[in-house]
Amino acid sequence: MKLFFRPIPVLTLCFLPAFAALIALGVWQLDRLQWKLGLIDEMTQSLGAAPLPIDRAIAMGAKEAQYRHVSLTGRFDNSKEAYVYTTAKDGAPVYHVITPFLLDDGRVFLVDRGLIPLPLRSPATRQAGELEGERSIGGVWRTPDAPGPFTPAPDLAHRTWYSRDLKGIAKADGIVPAVPVIIEADAAPNPGGWPKGGQTIVDLPNDHLQYAVTWFALAAGLVFVYLAYHRAQGRLGLRP
Repeated sequence: MKLFFRPIPVLTLCFLPAFAALIALGVWQLDRLQWKLGLIDEMTQSLGAAPLPIDRAIAMGAKEAQYRHVSLTGRFDNSKEAYVYTTAKDGAPVYHVITPFLLDDGRVFLVDRGLIPLPLRSPATRQAGELEGERSIGGVWRTPDAPGPFTPAPDLAHRTWYSRDLKGIAKADGIVPAVPVIIEADAAPNPGGWPKGGQTIVDLPNDHLQYAVTWFALAAGLVFVYLAYHRAQGRLGLRP
């Protein structure tokens, strides 16, 4: 018995580029998987590294210093707090408190001091946590994401934002940050318990393996349909 196969020209011309495209998409997702694993590993290593003085982080550059712990000394300008509405891990509505932090040399950094529940939006409800005077603080260097096309406009009257819009918050505060980053305060407790720092999360979606399997499965299914059709048409099979 010998296998015979007489491809249908038009069908084959349609099949080959479709099959190649599905395989290419699967390979691309495998490449993306390796890139994402490397990125997660890089973030984890950065978070585990020793803290950097703020000037050293600036010298490294925004990209290289991303997710590094930094230390800086200065004072908070509590009069210019901004509030970024979001949800906590448990889904409860909260605010991030964003406060300018002034160094002795006049440079300004925006610090995400952490989360507060909605009833504590007014500083009067958490006066103990409104730190005054010179402080040495630690945090994580982050380049915030820009607002998306569907991000609601800020409520400037109440200093409420719906993303960590660094440029917008700085403009509303009338300040020029030393670098276009936000320092996410570490988990050191504040007097009175609020704001609650330590909110840095490394949680990048990593579904690339699933996507790769899907593309390869579609390619295999396409091959099956292609061959099954040829067999049904008597163009594929065994003969003496």
